[in-house]
Amino acid sequence: MSIPLKARAVVVGGGISGASVAYHLAKAGWTDVVLLERRRLTSGTTWHAAGLIGQLRGSANMTRLAKYSADLYRGLEAETGVATGMKQVGSISVALTRERHEELLRQATVARIFGVDVAEISALEVKGMYPHLEVGDVVGAVHLPLDGQCDPANIAMALAKGARMKGAQIFEMTKVTRITTAAGRVTGVDYEGPEGPGHIEADVVVNCGGMWGRDLAAANGVTLPLHACEHFYLLTEPVKGIGDLPVLRVPDECAYYKSDAGKMMLGAFEPKAKPWGMGGIRPDFEFDTLPEDWDHFMPILEMATKRMPLFETAGIHTFFNGPESFTPDDRYYLGPAPEVQGYWIAAGYNSIGIVSSGGAGMALAHWITEGEAPFDLWEVDIRRAQPFQKNLAYLKERVSETLGLLYADHFPYRQMATSRGVRRSPIHQQLADRGAVFGEVAGWERANWFANPGQEREYRYSWKRQNWFDNQKAEHVAVRESVGLFDMTSFGKIRIEGPGACRMMNRVCSAEVDVAPGKIVYTMFLNGRGGIEADVTVTRLTETAYLVVVPGATLQKDLAWLRGHVGEDFAVVTDVTASESVLCVMGPKARDVLSRITPNDLSNAAFPFGTAQEIELGMGLGRAHRVTYVGELGWELYVPTDQTAHVFEALMAAAPEVKLCGLHTLDSCRIEKAYRHWGHDITDEDHVLEAGLGFAVSKKKTGFIGREAVLARQEAGLSRRLVQFRLTDPEPLLFHNEAVVRDGVIVGPVTSGNYGHTLGGAVGLGYVPCKGQTAEEVLGSRYQIEVAGVRHEAVASLVPMYDPKSERVRG
Repeated sequence: MSIPLKARAVVVGGGISGASVAYHLAKAGWTDVVLLERRRLTSGTTWHAAGLIGQLRGSANMTRLAKYSADLYRGLEAETGVATGMKQVGSISVALTRERHEELLRQATVARIFGVDVAEISALEVKGMYPHLEVGDVVGAVHLPLDGQCDPANIAMALAKGARMKGAQIFEMTKVTRITTAAGRVTGVDYEGPEGPGHIEADVVVNCGGMWGRDLAAANGVTLPLHACEHFYLLTEPVKGIGDLPVLRVPDECAYYKSDAGKMMLGAFEPKAKPWGMGGIRPDFEFDTLPEDWDHFMPILEMATKRMPLFETAGIHTFFNGPESFTPDDRYYLGPAPEVQGYWIAAGYNSIGIVSSGGAGMALAHWITEGEAPFDLWEVDIRRAQPFQKNLAYLKERVSETLGLLYADHFPYRQMATSRGVRRSPIHQQLADRGAVFGEVAGWERANWFANPGQEREYRYSWKRQNWFDNQKAEHVAVRESVGLFDMTSFGKIRIEGPGACRMMNRVCSAEVDVAPGKIVYTMFLNGRGGIEADVTVTRLTETAYLVVVPGATLQKDLAWLRGHVGEDFAVVTDVTASESVLCVMGPKARDVLSRITPNDLSNAAFPFGTAQEIELGMGLGRAHRVTYVGELGWELYVPTDQTAHVFEALMAAAPEVKLCGLHTLDSCRIEKAYRHWGHDITDEDHVLEAGLGFAVSKKKTGFIGREAVLARQEAGLSRRLVQFRLTDPEPLLFHNEAVVRDGVIVGPVTSGNYGHTLGGAVGLGYVPCKGQTAEEVLGSRYQIEVAGVRHEAVASLVPMYDPKSERVRG
């Protein structure tokens, strides 16, 4: 066949990711799909992948995608005639420490929530299933009987054949040289093929280029932050008596094992990886391996020979080193690039591309063909990537850490150690001088907690109370009883202005935003299903200008949403995040403290809740917003960047009693007030009414996105409700993904949690089924929260347990 001049979609890259996208697009009815592969199918990374199929992932939807992959792969051989090597041999993960055992037990709870078959097993039971393993120091383990392994290259070939059978065309030895665009959207691809250069016209292009994808994306100004690392494994000579054993993971020794045609494979995710390809990847790279590095691999092998003594005597058949792509946060990228319309991405799989690609291809094809994702995919959404993250120096340093984090302890609040300090507040050093211990989100350094004089300024991670627990308590108490100050400069700030700004914003926002200048509106951006695309505050600055404040992590997504909905309105959307810092003064004494550096009237009458005014701050000027995310009287001060240090110094000099507070305290205060957290408690698949946010939806306004879905759900009734829980035992902790148990039955996960120091116990939020039930019936049940296999009694509420009437917020 000759390469067509036009296609509905062009998929770039013939690894398992590209093959899956082409297969699923064709399955969805897009038969004029073309896949272009620079060399031969699977020749980049897919051919040398280990082929582990582990269904359990860190969240419900990632588990849903992995389960889909496993189910898909089981049926591919019958569908296409290509042998896939798919075997459901199960998997075992063992713990060598009590902390790792706690993690495995929590993962077992997650598996039960998501309907994955799991069993907690003892060291003796592990030995019975894996006779060659030394288990004397094994604390415990979990077994997932339906996990398995496969032949990665053949899985990709089966997907490619299935795509062809459904009408897609695949061309090898055809390198895409450029993705062409006009007026901000894709128009097609230029390529160099066996018969010379050519062009395919297309409105949709999917970058599945793997470790080549970053540079291809950069040519169009698209951010795709990934970098290749060397990935090692070895394969023994045949070992007598080795049959089909479960896949074995020993994360405390950075190792995984699997039996393979009578041989044993040992693979590694070492703590400090070796980035590769800094100088680019040569054009003819195909089925290539990288040089051996025994010195790098030897610590893993030495542990393996003690864990499984057969490695001392079995000969080594193959020592393999090949490149794989890793991302700054160990999550892959999926979805529409915000920079160019029609440009889609499925790349950066962090060594779990085989188990991920089946589900990812399905989800992306649905997204492309239906115009919306099948369910919440924010965890892997490409729009979480920050433009600066494509910096090669940043990526090289960061991926040396993220490869090893796959098998590190996944402690709550774990912070990255590499590539830090890129984005800082103007008062970063001043906070550091006062004991700040920083975390990082979207590149921003944010004070998470403040150490006392002489206290170690490091995290000591644990599943129990970490070393900063008492520091957080003191900050929390200060906010509730006195006054605290948070640096929230990392907020994303978006300005919308022009004669059509009001009309555009009223179409995008669920609440009425045609309000007087100076009014602040809490509102949602809804999709057509009534799901929550964003949870924001909108401040009307003038008749023709608005300020939208969003979480720093979602800025790129929210910018793309707004720009994508300008339509015919005369409005300009601008990112102004760097122009202003945000200092939050919160607590019952906030008015008294702030009055010491401003002559402006801060009384309820002069400065009501939900309004913004320009005020004097020391010798400078700023805009004060009377809103709160902690449930107390307070103001967010939006201060020009060049005046931030002065305002901070003036405030601290005038009110030395102000307690500096970190993000952990912000979160513990908001969870007591049951304020929702976008990405955890509310997502694009959570209906605004079921999330309990109907008050942020205008009952009079027409023409806004999602209105029909809101009215339909209002008419049909709710099927579930977001409920606040507090454990009656003050000792256990909640983070997220613990199980909500209603009358003895698991009904879903805790969506977010923290310790409520004022309420005296751990507090969490979670959805509870309620179809046909009254609020009284929902609350009439017995609730427990399962934490690492242990169930704890919980009190449930549909209104905030702290200050339910918001009297403190209103001063």
